[in-house]
Amino acid sequence: MKLYKTAMNSIIYKKYSGETLILLLCVLILLLCASFFLLGCSSFGQLPEGERLKRIKESPNYSNGEFHNQIPTTTRIDEEGFFSAMYKFLFKKPENLKPENPLPVVKTDLKSLDENRNLIVWLGHSSSYVQFNKKRILIDPVLENSAAPISFLNKAFAGDYPYSVKDLPDIDYIIISHDHWDHLEYPTMQALKNKIKAVICPLGVGSHLEYWGFDPKNIYEGDWHNSFQLDTDFTIHILPARHFSGRWLKRNRTLWAGFILESKEFKVFYSGDTGYGPHFAEIGKKFGSVDLAIIENGQYDLDWATIHLMPEETVQAALDVGAKSLLPVHSGRFAICRHPWYDPYVRITSASKDKNFRLLTPKIGEVIYLDDLNQSFTPWWQDYIKQTDE
Repeated sequence: MKLYKTAMNSIIYKKYSGETLILLLCVLILLLCASFFLLGCSSFGQLPEGERLKRIKESPNYSNGEFHNQIPTTTRIDEEGFFSAMYKFLFKKPENLKPENPLPVVKTDLKSLDENRNLIVWLGHSSSYVQFNKKRILIDPVLENSAAPISFLNKAFAGDYPYSVKDLPDIDYIIISHDHWDHLEYPTMQALKNKIKAVICPLGVGSHLEYWGFDPKNIYEGDWHNSFQLDTDFTIHILPARHFSGRWLKRNRTLWAGFILESKEFKVFYSGDTGYGPHFAEIGKKFGSVDLAIIENGQYDLDWATIHLMPEETVQAALDVGAKSLLPVHSGRFAICRHPWYDPYVRITSASKDKNFRLLTPKIGEVIYLDDLNQSFTPWWQDYIKQTDE
C-alpha cells in the first residue's frame, strides 16, 4: 500500500509539475506580449489591408481568410495545440542542439568581388548574397544575432559573426520567401532600406515592408506563378512552396514561396521554407534543369515533417528540379528545431552519394563561383562533431 501511494504521489507530482510549467509558460507569453507593447510593435509589421487585401482575396490560393498549400498540410503541432508545442520546444531540448565551440566563418570582402562573376556567398541559415547577371541580390537576409522579436530569444550560435549591412555593397534586389522571423528580420531590413533598388516577395509580405517605410513602388509582390522581368535578360519567378506564414498569432495571412532567378546563361532555384510535395516535380517540368538549387536542409522534425524537408527529401527535391548543383541551407546559425546542429550536414552528405548533382557545403562566407564546376568544399563539420562529442 505504501508503494502504491508513493507511485500515485509521483504521478500526481509529474502531472501538476507539467501543468505548472504550462501555466508558467502562459505567464511568460503574457509578459512577452506586454514587453512587445512597451517596447513598440514595429518589428511585427502589419497585416494586409485595403487594396492589397482585395488583391489577395482574388488569389486562387486564398480562401476563408487565409492562404492554403497546394495539398492538405497539417502538423502534429496543429493536432497537439500551441501551448503543448511550446512546452516541448522550451523544456525538452535535446543534446547537441548547438555546437560547443564557434563554427568556422570566412570573412569575404563582398564589396570587392568582381561584379562580372556569377557567384553566391552563403551567410548562414537561409541568408545568401548572390551576384547573378551583373545584379547583386540578397536572399532572406538575417544579419542580427537573434531571429526573434526580442534579442534574447532564438539567439544565433556562439562566435563572432562578421557580416552586417555595412559590409554589403549596394543591393539591386532582395528576395523574401515569407514573413517568419528567421527570414524577414526588422533591424536588417531597416538598415537595408536605402541600399536597395527593389524587393521581390509573395503576396501580403509587402504590407510589412510598406509599414516599415519601404517605397511601395519598389516592392514587387506576386502570387505563385507570377514573374517579374526586372531587366533585360533577368527574370524572377515566384513559385509554390509548402509551408505557412505569420509573425505572431495570426497565421497564413501572407503567402510563402520559392523562386527561380533566370537569365539566358543561368537558372538559380531557391526553395524557401517548404515541405516535400509535387511542386518540385512541377517546377522541374516547367523550367527544365537549374544550374544551382538552394534548398532548405535544417530545422526539420517529425512534428512538422510536412512543412520542412528532411535531408533525404532535400536530395529528392534537387533531383526533381533537375539541379546540377545543390547548396543546402537553413542550418549553421540558429537552432529552431530539436535535431543536433550537425545532423543536416551528415545526412545530406550520405543521401547525396552517387547522385547526378554536385553537393556544395561551404563554410559561412566562402565564395561559390557558379561557373567553376571543379570547385569543391571540405566536410568542415566533422572536426566540430568531435569537439561536441568530447
